Amino acid sequence: MEQFAAFVVGGQRVYGMLHVPEERGPEERGPGEHRLGGGRPAQGWPSVVMLHGFTGNRAGDHRLLPLFSRYLAARGVASLRFDFRGSGESEGDFSEMTVAREVEDAEAAFGYLRGLPMLDPDRVMLLGFSMGGLVAALAAERVRPHRLALWAPALPELWLGFLRGGYAPPVIRDYGGWPLGREFLLEMPRVKPLEAAARWGGVARVFHGDADTVCPPAYGVRYAQALGGDAVAIPGANHTFDSLEAVEMLYRETGRFLTGG
Repeated sequence: MEQFAAFVVGGQRVYGMLHVPEERGPEERGPGEHRLGGGRPAQGWPSVVMLHGFTGNRAGDHRLLPLFSRYLAARGVASLRFDFRGSGESEGDFSEMTVAREVEDAEAAFGYLRGLPMLDPDRVMLLGFSMGGLVAALAAERVRPHRLALWAPALPELWLGFLRGGYAPPVIRDYGGWPLGREFLLEMPRVKPLEAAARWGGVARVFHGDADTVCPPAYGVRYAQALGGDAVAIPGANHTFDSLEAVEMLYRETGRFLTGG
């Protein structure tokens, strides 16, 4: 089942898509489907909140997120992917976007999933891609996910160059057609995702393309060390996993992790 989802954060509506596994008998299931069981577990389906990256949306690059949601649904895992406020179809303006606001959105998404009767409130997981990975690391100690998966997570140094020499950025910076707000850039020196990840201490795994030039693989290693978890290298993959082979491995390894493998 796929249906539109909406919740409110700070008076602004956030829009997303909810994917819930279909309940089918053994004779209706294909190979590998519903590995967690054909019918809904007594306590409800496990689920994942998915966080997109900087200037992204709930579809992700080359449909990376909706296709992974469907991959998980076929294996008995629900998911919610949504547009952060100011991105995609959600309300708000991109100029208002900050990491702190996106952490608030992630918290609200967890509250939304934990309130759905068909889902297990104790097995809500978190997946973040790129800047969504940075946000996920910060949000983890607040939302206490059952498991945490990071895809090519970003670090604040990606944006610190805008502040070199004590330069105060303009109120709005034209970032390739995106109205990037000053508050986002001024916030970056205070953002400490690795410290937050180390404080959380839950079950986590990082997945990173070894040819990523946007967020170098060393970022993934640093996150894995802070989390006390593993880092899985996707051979030949760039930042957005732009090959069918890379996507296949990314889905397989992440799915294995989220389903307990």
